[in-house]
Amino acid sequence: MPELPEVQTTVNGLNKIVKGRKITGVWSDYRRNSVPSSIIGAKIRETRRRGKNILINLSNGETLLVHMKMTGHFVYNRPNYPYVHFRLTLDNGKILSLSDMRRFAKVITIDTKDLKKSPHLEHLGPEPLDKNFQFKIFNFQLMKRPSGKIKSVLMDQSLIAGIGNIYSDEILWRAGVHPLSLPKAIPEKQFKLMFNAMKKVLNESIDFGGDSMSDYRNIDGEKGEFQEHHRAYRRTGKKCTKPGCKGIIARLVVGTRSAHFCPVHQKLFK
Repeated sequence: MPELPEVQTTVNGLNKIVKGRKITGVWSDYRRNSVPSSIIGAKIRETRRRGKNILINLSNGETLLVHMKMTGHFVYNRPNYPYVHFRLTLDNGKILSLSDMRRFAKVITIDTKDLKKSPHLEHLGPEPLDKNFQFKIFNFQLMKRPSGKIKSVLMDQSLIAGIGNIYSDEILWRAGVHPLSLPKAIPEKQFKLMFNAMKKVLNESIDFGGDSMSDYRNIDGEKGEFQEHHRAYRRTGKKCTKPGCKGIIARLVVGTRSAHFCPVHQKLFK
């Protein structure tokens, strides 16, 4: 599933290419998603991100909310692109398409003035890359689940928005914290290492254009490069790359999700 860096990469691309364009047509074969024809004639004002959601603000007072779910990604001006289930035709004759092999993506419209109280967004925790998101807030949010497994706690969207399976693994590897550790037992030093690792990993992945180990592509249809820089995620059986560490990356299941970690330098705090 696209996480914060992949969604932000998409948002950056949309703002660069389609901002200011008028929508002249809309098509979708999603059965559960309803996008009204009222967006035809509206201009795309700006696109932003909230958690893993893309918010396309329109000049008619509506916002197009898109959650790409497992396999979704936007592409621009790519005729005959596979698995397209939603299209916006623009006033320059180009088409913005949502490719979604598994057809899980969510595409809806919401009155822009009602966004903050929308049930699709109101449950989300703070944004980890906001300037105001400092260590005290990070610590406070994670300690709302003091006895939870830290891997699952980092992925809890009501605590911190945007972190999923890939980046929770990478954050914990860099911080030296075992995925089964409990927040209440993790020393402040490791909490600070997690906080700094979170900021660094998410920003690094955005710089690399996101992670394309699975289906994600940017709006040009190109792969991101962060998958070439994994330290833990899906590296089971490979040597740990931490200098001086002789560990082998292992895998275990936390809840229903796989966790990849080094059993040598990632310490278990319980």
